[in-house]
Amino acid sequence: MAKHKIITEILSYGIHSQWDAEDKALPKVQQFTTDIPAEIDIEFGYIVNIKKAKGKKMRYCIYHPDIPDEQGNIMLPFDGEEYVRSNDWDFYLGDTIWAPLNDKIGPWRMTLEIDNQLIADKTFNVEAEFFVEGADFWKQRGF
Repeated sequence: MAKHKIITEILSYGIHSQWDAEDKALPKVQQFTTDIPAEIDIEFGYIVNIKKAKGKKMRYCIYHPDIPDEQGNIMLPFDGEEYVRSNDWDFYLGDTIWAPLNDKIGPWRMTLEIDNQLIADKTFNVEAEFFVEGADFWKQRGF
């Protein structure tokens, strides 16, 4: 019997509304970007649509800059597993920034794998300062 090819598509990526793990609704994209300002509680990541993979085990991983834990040891990447719940499933993979900000600066890579095959991969650059254009520039300054 022929194996179905898994189909994936990143539907949104960048800054999202706050995610609530208890809510079935996924966060909404607020800005498509890979450049993330280092702000406490900013939510960023991506939503991927996965087709033809119901019941398969999916592995997710978030590789962050060298963030120390409370003992000063570099934290391991955050990873886990989830089973694909339907043959047309949307999944959110994301994270937020917490204090202190200075050790969160740098690349945050987020990956998804099924059957040891990479199905989604996006790197976000968390930056202390970033260039802002036009109205957003003035909005950040309180005008």
